[in-house]
Amino acid sequence: MSKSHAYRNLKICSKDCLCLFVCPTGAANNETGQIDFETCIGCGACMKACPARAITMIPNKLPAQAKKDNKVINELFKVADSKIKEIKILNYLLEKNPNDKLVRALIHSNRVILEDLMRESGYMLPQSKNTHELLNKLKSNDDIKDKVQRLLNKLEVNE
Repeated sequence: MSKSHAYRNLKICSKDCLCLFVCPTGAANNETGQIDFETCIGCGACMKACPARAITMIPNKLPAQAKKDNKVINELFKVADSKIKEIKILNYLLEKNPNDKLVRALIHSNRVILEDLMRESGYMLPQSKNTHELLNKLKSNDDIKDKVQRLLNKLEVNE
């Protein structure tokens, strides 16, 4: 079994589909636009042939999350809280003037920063214990309970 498999980013795929011709197993599928992880042997031929560089090799087993001191995590959350407050203020301003492009840009910028902070604190890494704890809390919501459980079954805690 290979240590990695191919992943196609559909946002940058040019649909030249050279990957179809070089894939020895037929894992690259033009109909769905995805690469079948079960069929992919991780040889990387599709990635090398892709003129748009839309295919990357990703590891089958994700690395363990780096340990962070509680003080660092607390500081990350303080900054995250301030970003959430800023987004709320900016959303209020946007309600008053829906065409304000600067406010829209600031909202987007704050969301990107917030996502990065949450990722750094370990809440957006699929292999992290934090993510599993968050998903287990979400199981109490009956509307998404089954979906969350399917996701938990696929994600291995790696820390």
